[in-house]
Amino acid sequence: MKIGVLALQGDVREHIQSLSDCGVDALAVKTKQEIESISALVIPGGESTTISKLARSFDLFDVIKDRIRNGMPTYGSCAGMILLANKVEDAIDGQESFGGINMVVRRNAFGRQVDSFETDLKFKGITEPKVRAVFIRAPWVESVGSEVEVLAEITDSFGVNHPVAVRQANLLATSFHPELTGDNRVHRFFVENICRQLATF
Repeated sequence: MKIGVLALQGDVREHIQSLSDCGVDALAVKTKQEIESISALVIPGGESTTISKLARSFDLFDVIKDRIRNGMPTYGSCAGMILLANKVEDAIDGQESFGGINMVVRRNAFGRQVDSFETDLKFKGITEPKVRAVFIRAPWVESVGSEVEVLAEITDSFGVNHPVAVRQANLLATSFHPELTGDNRVHRFFVENICRQLATF
């Protein structure tokens, strides 16, 4: 199984390490040929607008979007969640996403860099203990379509629950960074429950 981590910007090395710890062949990808050669993709955290602009600049945007639309298993964390959303709230002018998950995501929903925090979350499909979640200028999900499964939620200061981990078929997204915690269970969930069950390698 060959899983690529989109290496345009963000915490690429940490995702590669987490995937490697799950026993798969993980590598950085940043050319069209590399993206065409992989079986699954991880879109890391970073800055969603920067990643999308660089994908356009390097002529990668359409090939990534097409592969996602055609069924390639894909996991996006933080900025990657934004890039997998069909609609983005508080987007900058001209911001693009690859799309694929029928959800509305709000950029920087938890605030600025200084508002970053960690917490423990119940994650559907992952047994106890709870998953340690690191939120850094993170988005949250405003709404989802009926085909989207909510895997984890967080409650805001007004008592409103917001999805922070979702799945739609072969696509997974989290608004937090599991690759920064040393806990590889979210990556293992992606590998075992999405890549190996839904893809042919």
